[in-house]
Amino acid sequence: MRGRRPDTLGPMLIAFSVAPSSTGESVADAVAAAVRVVRDSGLPNRTDAMFTTIEGEWDECMDVVKRACDAVAAYGNRVSLVLKADIRPGYTGQLTAKVERVEAALERSASE
Repeated sequence: MRGRRPDTLGPMLIAFSVAPSSTGESVADAVAAAVRVVRDSGLPNRTDAMFTTIEGEWDECMDVVKRACDAVAAYGNRVSLVLKADIRPGYTGQLTAKVERVEAALERSASE
């Protein structure tokens, strides 16, 4: 696929963080509502302390992000969204494969 222009903008990984603005100290309930949307979507996903990452086609990923923002909007009058995308046509399973490649590199360097 290298050097070819893709016909579509997917599959992709999207890492995003969504939270209500100006709601006080804890946003756990609002973030939980967004994560619930993600998990109910059926897309491969992973949540950590800073971001939730999903994998899928452009339209389905953007739909999940929008619905997660809608869920958070119920907790305040302003929503903050940070989004980063890795668009790599022709590749799937990258949610786990990218981490596996880094872990393998760490193992190789530890044994040298």
